Amino acid sequence: MNNFIAELAAGGLPWYAVAIAAALAYCLGNINPAIIIGRSKGIDIRNEGSGNAGATNAMRSLGKKAGALTFVIDVVKGWAGYYLPFLILTNVLFFPMTGGTAYMIFYMPIVVPAAMVCGLCVVVGHMYPAFFGFRGGKGVATAFGVLLAAAPQYALLLLAVVIVCTLIFRIVSVSVLIAVAVALVTIFWGGGFLGESFYYNVGFLQFNIDQPLWVIIILALVVWKHRGNIARLAKGEEKKLSFGGKSKAKEKEGAET
Repeated sequence: MNNFIAELAAGGLPWYAVAIAAALAYCLGNINPAIIIGRSKGIDIRNEGSGNAGATNAMRSLGKKAGALTFVIDVVKGWAGYYLPFLILTNVLFFPMTGGTAYMIFYMPIVVPAAMVCGLCVVVGHMYPAFFGFRGGKGVATAFGVLLAAAPQYALLLLAVVIVCTLIFRIVSVSVLIAVAVALVTIFWGGGFLGESFYYNVGFLQFNIDQPLWVIIILALVVWKHRGNIARLAKGEEKKLSFGGKSKAKEKEGAET
C-alpha cells in the first residue's frame, strides 16, 4: 500500500460506513467553542480581534478562561474525531467477527485509513464549519488532538516546539509554522513520505505514524489557513503575544491560531 487513500479504496469496509463516520466527524468539527462562548456573551468572535475562531483570539477577546476552554475542547474534538471511529470499528465491528486479536493482522490496515479520513474531516469541519457559514478557526488545536490520538509522542513533540518557540518569539503563528516544518522534517527523516509508515526513535521519543501522507495533508491545511499570517510576517506586521497584559477585545491582532 502506497498511501492511505489507495488503501482505503482497496479496503473491505462498506463505503457508506466510512461516509457516515466521516460526515459525523465533520459535524463534530463544527462544534466551535470560541464561537459558542462568544455568542453566549453577545459577541461574534469572528468580528473581534483577528477575526479567527480559535483559542488565542478567544483568550484575547473573551478572556483567559474562555481561551483555555476553547483550546481544551478543540483538542478533545480532534482526538475524538480520530479515535472514536477507530475504537468503534475495531471493537464493535471487527473484533467480535475475528474472535480475538486476529483483527490486528487482518483489519488494522482497513480501520486505520478510515480513522484517518475521519481525522481529516474533523479538522476540515473546524476550519470550514457549515453550521457557522464556513468561517471557522485555523485548526491547530484540532489537528493536535487528531495527532494526539494517532501518535501521542509525535504530537507532544510538536506541542513542545510550539510552546518553546512561543516563549522565545511571542508570535503564535511563527511557532506553529516552525512546528509544521519540524513535523515535515521528521517525516522525511523517517523515510515515510508517501510510504507505508515511518518509525522515529531518539532517546525516549518513539513514534510510528502509519501512512504519513494524511499528516502532510493536515499540515498543508494548517499552513493554508495561516496564509494571512505569513503575509503579515513578510511585512513585519505580525503582532506579538502579550503574556502579562490585559485582553483587548477590540484590538486587531495577527498571531491567532
